[in-house]
Amino acid sequence: MTTIALITIVGGIMIISGILGAVLAGIKNRDVSVWLAWTFLIPPTLLILLLLPRIKGTRPRRPTLDEEDTMSDHV
Repeated sequence: MTTIALITIVGGIMIISGILGAVLAGIKNRDVSVWLAWTFLIPPTLLILLLLPRIKGTRPRRPTLDEEDTMSDHV
């Protein structure tokens, strides 16, 4: 196996893992962008996401940048 083939296979695994992580995070009601990044960079984290339980209720909302700035000004 050549180096190019190995890089292509690893890259494909990373892309597929990232997509599966995003879909699974959406199903489990978790932050999609965080899990997409972690499962893309470290594909075995997909197994951790599989083991985590589904969050009940609505998906946690991340504050906007303006809201974060407002919160940091009050501290």
